[in-house]
Amino acid sequence: MSEKFASISPAEFFKRNPELAGFSNPARALYQALREMVENSLDATDVHEILPSIKIIIDLIDQDKQIYKLTVEDNGIGIPPHVVPDAFGRVLYSSKYVIRQTRGMYGLGVKAAVLYSQMYQDRPVEIMTSPINSKRIYFFKLKIDVTKNEPIIYERSSILNDKGFHGTSVTLYLLGDWQRSKARIYEYIKRTYIVAPYAEFFFKDPEGNVVYYKRLTTKIPEPPKEVKPHPYGVDIELLKNMIAKQKNDYEVKDFLTKEFQSVGDVTALKILEMAKINPDKKIKSLKDDELARLTEAMKKFEDFRPPSPDALSVIGADLIELSLKNMFNPEFVAALTRKPKAYQGHPFIVEVGIAYGGAIQPMEEPLVLRYANKIPLIYDEKSDVIWKVVEEIDWKRYGIEEEQKPLVVMVHLCSTKVPYKSAGKESIADVEEIEKEIKNGIMEVARKLRLYISEKKKEEEARKKMLTYLKYIPEIARSLAVFATDDKKELIPKVQDEIQSKLFEIVKKKLDVKDEEEYKMYRVEAL
Repeated sequence: MSEKFASISPAEFFKRNPELAGFSNPARALYQALREMVENSLDATDVHEILPSIKIIIDLIDQDKQIYKLTVEDNGIGIPPHVVPDAFGRVLYSSKYVIRQTRGMYGLGVKAAVLYSQMYQDRPVEIMTSPINSKRIYFFKLKIDVTKNEPIIYERSSILNDKGFHGTSVTLYLLGDWQRSKARIYEYIKRTYIVAPYAEFFFKDPEGNVVYYKRLTTKIPEPPKEVKPHPYGVDIELLKNMIAKQKNDYEVKDFLTKEFQSVGDVTALKILEMAKINPDKKIKSLKDDELARLTEAMKKFEDFRPPSPDALSVIGADLIELSLKNMFNPEFVAALTRKPKAYQGHPFIVEVGIAYGGAIQPMEEPLVLRYANKIPLIYDEKSDVIWKVVEEIDWKRYGIEEEQKPLVVMVHLCSTKVPYKSAGKESIADVEEIEKEIKNGIMEVARKLRLYISEKKKEEEARKKMLTYLKYIPEIARSLAVFATDDKKELIPKVQDEIQSKLFEIVKKKLDVKDEEEYKMYRVEAL
């Protein structure tokens, strides 16, 4: 018998394999759909320096079939009406295929949610959107034609935008399991708020409970900029694709200097000499063996500057500390943003925050908050490189000797290419350069914690010493008063008060106590 061969569309592929995009069961699907929609909303706001206002509503509309209505609304830049059908109805169609940090990467997220929605109920996805300064608000209802990977538009309309609204609202109907996904969804919203304290979130769950996270600051992190490819990150197919898109038939030397970062005239000539290619040759005339030599030469060239960090957007140590203080009420908090590094031609930056003590509940292991491009990673914790590094840290070296640790460790990795282990974007792969940076970042902040704990122990020892001294002063003062007055009882109280006051001043000076109120508290405690 002969084999039968056929091709399928990208939409068909992800419909058949929803677990690859995180839609493996009803509980995970409800969480994943909400996550994809919220991330799109944040990319439509803070990246464009708009303070985000995100509204999330989940309703149970069919209890027997467990069909939920999920709506996420934002105040972002909106979507041009001619783009809406493809943006929601064509898999692998996206504005994110550029070299710039974004929460989404694959042009898949919300389309995977639409595909999952279609599998178990018949309502289309509903979109309401209005671009900034648009005079109209546009409405769409659509599905994805799985075979053709194109949108099917069921309804299209618009109304006058007389209130100046801008943003997007998306409503999706899907098979879900609220009880099993409840904890994860609440945790996701909470952790998203931690890295976006400049946003406000309104959330209503299917049980009618309402949560509101208010905006803590109006400071938005510097948005990422689109950059050119770095030579270290180039392969033969990318090179071919870049050449095919060129409108001008550049000479090879000009192509390298104009289309890549970190390449000037001198560097371009050195690369082409290594590749044995004529600098004046037209790029569109390059053959496969020449493209292979050019790629190999760029990867072997050792004098490139590191990839530009302009494509990245960090949270910032000040916002991390603000959020950790607000959310956990610790006694100590510290954060830092490491210097930019690179792996395989992709720039990345690691940020670390630590919160200790106070209202933090002690646990056997630290509470680890994992983030990639400002996305909270909730699932697959133990398979993530961040967890691996935190687990290997010897916390006793940093003054935490308790079995139960009142400790929160937050790690944020931002990069133009986060090495996720799957399209579900829940765990980061073990890349040597990234793992090393995470470890160095955690140890650097942990040293600040060790200094704090050490100072705290010194203060506690000084306090105990002071209490010991102060405890015996009244008795010593009375004995000296008796001796000084030759046991004349009428003079003893006055002399005792004078001696006691002098002794208190001596102890205060000896122990270098500067806080008068604290000293008075010690005296009261001692007496």
